[in-house]
Amino acid sequence: MAEILESKNFIHAFIEEDIAEGGQFAGQTVHTRFPPEPNGYLHIGHCKALTIDFGTALKFGGICNLRMDDTNPAKEDTEYVEAIQEDIHWLGFDWGDRFFYGSDYFEKTYEYAEELIQKGLAYVCELTPEQFKEYRGDLTHPAVSPYRNRPMEESLDLFRRMRAGEFPDNKYTLRAKIDLTSGNFNMRDPVLYRIRHVEHHRQGTKWCIYPMYDFAHPIQDALEGITHSLCSLEFENHRPLYNWVVEHVSVPHHPPQIEFARLGIDHTVLSKRKLRQLVEEGRVSGWDDPRMPTLCGLRRRGYTPASIRNFCERIGVAKTPNTVEYAFLEHCLRDDLNETATRVMAVIDPVKLTVTNYPEGQTETFQVENNPVNPDAGTRPVTFSRELWIERQDFMEEKVGKFFRLFPGNEVRLKGAYVVKCTGCVKDEAGNVVEVLCTYDPDSRGGDPADGRKVKSTIHWVDAENCRDAEVRLYDNLFDDPDPDAAGKDFLACLNPNSLEIRQGCKVEASLAHTQPADRFQFLRQGYFCADSKDSSPDHLVFNRAVSLKDSYKPGK
Repeated sequence: MAEILESKNFIHAFIEEDIAEGGQFAGQTVHTRFPPEPNGYLHIGHCKALTIDFGTALKFGGICNLRMDDTNPAKEDTEYVEAIQEDIHWLGFDWGDRFFYGSDYFEKTYEYAEELIQKGLAYVCELTPEQFKEYRGDLTHPAVSPYRNRPMEESLDLFRRMRAGEFPDNKYTLRAKIDLTSGNFNMRDPVLYRIRHVEHHRQGTKWCIYPMYDFAHPIQDALEGITHSLCSLEFENHRPLYNWVVEHVSVPHHPPQIEFARLGIDHTVLSKRKLRQLVEEGRVSGWDDPRMPTLCGLRRRGYTPASIRNFCERIGVAKTPNTVEYAFLEHCLRDDLNETATRVMAVIDPVKLTVTNYPEGQTETFQVENNPVNPDAGTRPVTFSRELWIERQDFMEEKVGKFFRLFPGNEVRLKGAYVVKCTGCVKDEAGNVVEVLCTYDPDSRGGDPADGRKVKSTIHWVDAENCRDAEVRLYDNLFDDPDPDAAGKDFLACLNPNSLEIRQGCKVEASLAHTQPADRFQFLRQGYFCADSKDSSPDHLVFNRAVSLKDSYKPGK
């Protein structure tokens, strides 16, 4: 179970004040709910909402329900239900035995709709969708419905026949009778039910009329005994309708709705419709593509539950919308992996390094720290022999500028091993360097260079006699535009053509041969990497770069 949030925000302040002043829910257990729609995978924006819902319950010793908002059958699927549950558990939250579906309440919601008709507070309307828009009015003209005064008995009969399946889609709707002149258009006799002859993923063909979210949601909250209905800011203008529903039907509770600002992140989109389009058009490999902002994508890329919870807590809960830098999400991941990730050596663009004065056939072992930040992480053995692999960029045949790595005549330290001096290189017929030559100082084993020599650079390496080949995937932002979701932009035109670079033939320590899916490492000087949970196997190691070592986030920037 995730840790209780210690920080205080305006939601917590509201609840504390309500409890202290003997308010509506004083003396009751704080009871929240997280109601995702199962028509896609959860993304980082949902993560903020669910950490607020579950975290608030945890802070006050309360409980949080998980409720699938499956009142719209068009694109809902059991696949998404299972994925949502998996993501929430992965983050460290649990709903116990309080797992529900909005469709569990279809019968009761229907009964409340009949109750409104019988009270003269709802009527069956025959306006087509086009007429509905035409008659909606504007700020200076009220909405119009010629069916508003339809007799109660007639509306009740038509509504029951709607349920019985006598009419085609869009023939009728059930509307609340509230105020056609309201400045809040959500209150201008909103639609409560519509006809949809679509098979439901749980109810099958039992229903052909479905309640609108604004009608179903407050009823569901009330029936579950929710004490505080927390939702994002776009529902602020819907709050009067939420209150109207729970006040005019005979539900047992009247929960208050409290809104908070949604999460926005640069260089990405958080619209499930747009994310679905990326998947369906094959622009990414799936919902769990490591470039996607979905929780399953972030998990596959190498993000940890702790880093995401920390990110959500540190950005805070506000009433004003804002956009957070993606760099801050990466910053939170580095903070976590710096403490927990094992350090290993991996060469992504390898070139052979031959230590010409090292005895042929000889091998020795060094014990190196798994994580210098964590003394309890222990050590592991790393072998050293005459032939090694190093990064191609760590050698220059002719030094340029402030380059202090390998070039003829220069000395560097091989991480955790010896000081070596470059003596030259071997090229192929095309003039490409295929081997770098050096000699080593036997007296420099593992420690500082002898005789006060200044060695300005330390490079990583891998023993060519004891290593494994690997595929390494280097990820960048999926969009090269910081605001691909802006109005008027074609978000597909903002896709970054260089968001994925695949390197084959990389060399990694032999210790990684038994890497398990989702194991995380710091590749020295390269970044933090994760074994790919889908494609990596003992016979074909695949590592995803979760985040680079360079931190571009500056607090207060």
